[in-house]
Amino acid sequence: MLLENYVPALLFLCIATGIGLVLMSLGFMLGRGEKSDAKLSPYECGFDAFEDSRLKFDVRYYLVAILFIVFDLEIAFLFPWAVALDTIGLFGMVAMLIFLGVLVVGFIYEWKKGALEWD
Repeated sequence: MLLENYVPALLFLCIATGIGLVLMSLGFMLGRGEKSDAKLSPYECGFDAFEDSRLKFDVRYYLVAILFIVFDLEIAFLFPWAVALDTIGLFGMVAMLIFLGVLVVGFIYEWKKGALEWD
Protein backbone atom coordinates (compact mmCIF):
# COMPACT_ATOMS: atom_id res chain seq x y z
CA MET A 1 0.00 0.00 0.00
CA LEU A 2 1.02 3.64 -0.32
CA LEU A 3 1.43 4.11 3.43
CA GLU A 4 4.36 1.69 3.64
CA ASN A 5 6.41 4.05 1.46
CA TYR A 6 6.50 6.51 4.38
CA VAL A 7 7.88 4.00 6.94
CA PRO A 8 11.57 4.82 6.23
CA ALA A 9 10.90 8.56 6.60
CA LEU A 10 8.99 8.00 9.83
CA LEU A 11 11.77 5.76 11.15
CA PHE A 12 14.36 8.41 10.27
CA LEU A 13 12.35 11.11 12.06
CA CYS A 14 11.96 8.95 15.17
CA ILE A 15 15.68 8.14 15.31
CA ALA A 16 16.64 11.79 14.73
CA THR A 17 14.24 12.97 17.45
CA GLY A 18 15.59 10.35 19.87
CA ILE A 19 19.21 11.31 19.22
CA GLY A 20 18.34 15.00 19.66
CA LEU A 21 16.55 14.37 22.96
CA VAL A 22 19.38 12.18 24.28
CA LEU A 23 22.03 14.77 23.41
CA MET A 24 20.02 17.63 24.92
CA SER A 25 19.41 15.72 28.15
CA LEU A 26 23.11 14.79 28.36
CA GLY A 27 23.98 18.45 27.97
CA PHE A 28 21.65 19.45 30.80
CA MET A 29 22.86 16.65 33.09
CA LEU A 30 26.59 16.93 32.47
CA GLY A 31 26.90 20.66 31.78
CA ARG A 32 27.87 23.15 34.40
CA GLY A 33 24.97 25.36 35.41
CA GLU A 34 27.13 28.37 36.24
CA LYS A 35 25.77 31.55 34.74
CA SER A 36 28.30 34.37 34.65
CA ASP A 37 27.51 38.01 33.97
CA ALA A 38 29.18 37.74 30.58
CA LYS A 39 26.92 34.85 29.53
CA LEU A 40 23.77 36.59 30.72
CA SER A 41 24.58 39.95 29.09
CA PRO A 42 23.05 40.85 25.71
CA TYR A 43 25.53 40.20 22.93
CA GLU A 44 25.85 42.78 20.19
CA CYS A 45 28.72 42.44 17.75
CA GLY A 46 31.29 41.53 20.39
CA PHE A 47 30.97 44.66 22.52
CA ASP A 48 28.55 46.11 25.04
CA ALA A 49 25.65 48.12 23.70
CA PHE A 50 26.33 51.79 24.33
CA GLU A 51 23.52 53.42 22.39
CA ASP A 52 19.80 53.04 21.93
CA SER A 53 18.80 49.85 20.12
CA ARG A 54 16.30 51.74 17.94
CA LEU A 55 18.94 53.64 15.97
CA LYS A 56 18.85 53.27 12.21
CA PHE A 57 21.41 51.10 10.47
CA ASP A 58 23.83 52.61 8.03
CA VAL A 59 22.50 52.41 4.47
CA ARG A 60 25.57 50.41 3.41
CA TYR A 61 24.25 47.47 5.44
CA TYR A 62 21.11 47.38 3.30
CA LEU A 63 23.09 47.82 0.09
CA VAL A 64 25.26 44.82 0.91
CA ALA A 65 22.11 42.80 1.67
CA ILE A 66 20.63 43.79 -1.70
CA LEU A 67 23.88 42.87 -3.41
CA PHE A 68 23.81 39.44 -1.81
CA ILE A 69 20.22 38.89 -2.93
CA VAL A 70 21.04 39.97 -6.48
CA PHE A 71 23.88 37.47 -6.86
CA ASP A 72 22.15 34.72 -4.90
CA LEU A 73 19.06 34.90 -7.10
CA GLU A 74 21.15 34.98 -10.22
CA ILE A 75 22.97 31.77 -9.35
CA ALA A 76 19.80 30.05 -8.10
CA PHE A 77 18.07 30.60 -11.43
CA LEU A 78 21.01 30.12 -13.76
CA PHE A 79 21.66 26.47 -12.88
CA PRO A 80 18.18 25.10 -13.71
CA TRP A 81 18.05 27.31 -16.79
CA ALA A 82 21.35 25.95 -18.06
CA VAL A 83 20.20 22.36 -17.53
CA ALA A 84 16.87 22.86 -19.33
CA LEU A 85 18.12 25.10 -22.14
CA ASP A 86 17.58 22.39 -24.76
CA THR A 87 13.89 22.04 -23.95
CA ILE A 88 12.92 25.67 -23.35
CA GLY A 89 14.50 26.99 -26.55
CA LEU A 90 14.38 30.60 -27.69
CA PHE A 91 11.62 31.60 -25.26
CA GLY A 92 13.78 30.49 -22.30
CA MET A 93 16.78 32.32 -23.71
CA VAL A 94 14.86 35.59 -24.04
CA ALA A 95 13.30 35.20 -20.58
CA MET A 96 16.72 34.63 -19.02
CA LEU A 97 18.18 37.63 -20.85
CA ILE A 98 15.38 39.81 -19.45
CA PHE A 99 16.00 38.39 -15.97
CA LEU A 100 19.73 39.03 -16.23
CA GLY A 101 19.02 42.54 -17.49
CA VAL A 102 16.98 43.28 -14.36
CA LEU A 103 19.81 41.93 -12.22
CA VAL A 104 22.36 44.05 -14.06
CA VAL A 105 20.23 47.13 -13.35
CA GLY A 106 20.30 46.20 -9.64
CA PHE A 107 24.04 45.68 -9.79
CA ILE A 108 24.57 49.08 -11.45
CA TYR A 109 22.40 50.67 -8.74
CA GLU A 110 24.62 49.10 -6.08
CA TRP A 111 27.73 50.25 -7.89
CA LYS A 112 26.48 53.85 -8.15
CA LYS A 113 25.53 53.89 -4.47
CA GLY A 114 29.07 52.86 -3.53
CA ALA A 115 28.24 49.50 -1.97
CA LEU A 116 31.27 47.94 -3.65
CA GLU A 117 33.71 50.40 -2.06
CA TRP A 118 35.04 49.06 1.22
CA ASP A 119 36.33 52.01 3.25
